[in-house]
Amino acid sequence: MEIKAFVVGALQTNCYLVYNEDRKVGFLIDPGSFNRAILDTIKKKGIRIKNIINTHGHPDHTGGNNKFGYPVLIHEADKIFLSRLPDRFLKDGDIIEDGDIKFEVIHTPGHTPGSISLKMGNRIFTGDTLFREGVGRTDFPYSDEASLIRSIRDRLMVFGDNVEILTGHGPGSTIGYERKNFGWG
Repeated sequence: MEIKAFVVGALQTNCYLVYNEDRKVGFLIDPGSFNRAILDTIKKKGIRIKNIINTHGHPDHTGGNNKFGYPVLIHEADKIFLSRLPDRFLKDGDIIEDGDIKFEVIHTPGHTPGSISLKMGNRIFTGDTLFREGVGRTDFPYSDEASLIRSIRDRLMVFGDNVEILTGHGPGSTIGYERKNFGWG
């Protein structure tokens, strides 16, 4: 299994291409804007994208959905941000999988009502819930700081120190680093 990160758009959103090189199947997480390098990589490697998965509904994470044109999955509580309905609404505990690629949906509200994190083995794609030494903003409409803190403490800090986090913006981290250096311990 391969993970390739692309930084896209004015807000420098991390878009992740997760794919199986042998089976030529993959998922695109948070295409914040259309980026030719992403499409070129998909075409060059011959990857069939099964779904776009949005960690939340803000435009810097969904802006490329329509241009890429793959079926979209997003949490049902973030439909308020969408101009068109996704192909499927997600809820906590859902499993998204194809072969050896398997994501567990963890509802982590706060940044938006429908923010999710995606656990894949020893990695968690945290969107704008948890960053390296930071958290998602809660000064937006529909954001809630208390919910965000609860999501991080109760839904993410339950994992082991060695679990890697792949964030929606900036560098990645680990649960252990955030627990030790950002007061979650």
